[in-house]
Amino acid sequence: MAGRSIAYITGSQLISLKRNPGIAIIDVRDDERSYDGHILGSLHFSSDTFRDRMPSLVEATKGKDTLVFHCALSQVRGPKCARIFAEYAAEEKGFGSKNIVILKHGYNGWEASGNPVCRCKDPACKGV
Repeated sequence: MAGRSIAYITGSQLISLKRNPGIAIIDVRDDERSYDGHILGSLHFSSDTFRDRMPSLVEATKGKDTLVFHCALSQVRGPKCARIFAEYAAEEKGFGSKNIVILKHGYNGWEASGNPVCRCKDPACKGV
């Protein structure tokens, strides 16, 4: 899977996908999540500890078939973590197939488009 390209989706596409219970949104921003807010229902797996927390991410996304990664702009951290996860998933036995995508323009683009955000401090946002 290392050579596989990972697709980008738009905020509008994500809004449509969010209705699907098989989707997980993975926010890999670091400290800025705590003061900028985040996408409702997203999971926080900071890029600076991403590799170390891979088993926790696998556990948190069991039963999910689509994982949407993002950072602030989805130019560096989001795509890098998506690739790391794709490679990890390809090596894991019994992990199953996951559709791994990246949110185009990241959280900043999501928020600038007027999409809903949350300001809770929970690493696994319940969307409250």
